[in-house]
Amino acid sequence: MQDDKRKADTRKKITLGGLVVKAGLQEASPAFLLGVLLEAAKLASDGPAYQALLAKGRAAFVADAGP
Repeated sequence: MQDDKRKADTRKKITLGGLVVKAGLQEASPAFLLGVLLEAAKLASDGPAYQALLAKGRAAFVADAGP
C-alpha cells in the first residue's frame, strides 16, 4: 500500500513538473516559480483573475490536443 502511495506522489510531481515545462518556465528560478504559485494561491476561485487564468490554461490544453 505504501508503495502505491509513493508511486502516486511521484506521478503527481512529474505531472506538475510537466506543467512548468509546458508553460515554458523550465529555465525560471525556483524562487520565481514559488512566488508565482504563492500569488496564484491567493486568488479566490470564483474571482475574475482566477477565472481568466483557468480559461488560459484550458485553452492551452485544447491547443496541445490538436486536431
